[in-house]
Amino acid sequence: MQRFPDFSPRALLRRLVDGGVDFVVVGGIAAVAHGSATFTQDLDIAYAPAQANLDRLGRVLVDLGARLRGVTDDVPFIPDGRTLRRTRVLTLETPIGPIDLLARPDGAPEYERLREHARREVIGGVEVQVASLDDLIAMKKAAGRPKDLVAVEELEAIQRLQRERA
Repeated sequence: MQRFPDFSPRALLRRLVDGGVDFVVVGGIAAVAHGSATFTQDLDIAYAPAQANLDRLGRVLVDLGARLRGVTDDVPFIPDGRTLRRTRVLTLETPIGPIDLLARPDGAPEYERLREHARREVIGGVEVQVASLDDLIAMKKAAGRPKDLVAVEELEAIQRLQRERA
């Protein structure tokens, strides 16, 4: 599948919301929603682990024709609810953009707490749950990659500014 130089998460978010999927936006797009200048090329989401939700998410992914990102061989793969039950992280490509699925991101609380802490945001005209700044910082710290540690510095600066304004 092609890369998306002008990737906008709107179409993916719309499909997830319309499909009734219970999810929280995490990663770079969540950072941008909090005011970060981060540039990202995919949509990262954490999702509710209930089987009914996995089935809804699976239906959306199958309808989109989602495929494993970076796998060029013809590997039999169906991103349905059964497959999602057995995975912790999936990086997928779809005709409308790349998506990373995280059953439980490192550093994040259990899904219910993550969702409870999240705030409603409108991204690309679609209202979604976005991980709280505290949870996002914890996830970035746990990931520990150099780019995540740079993001932590920026997110902590945003957090300080928000506290000063309060």
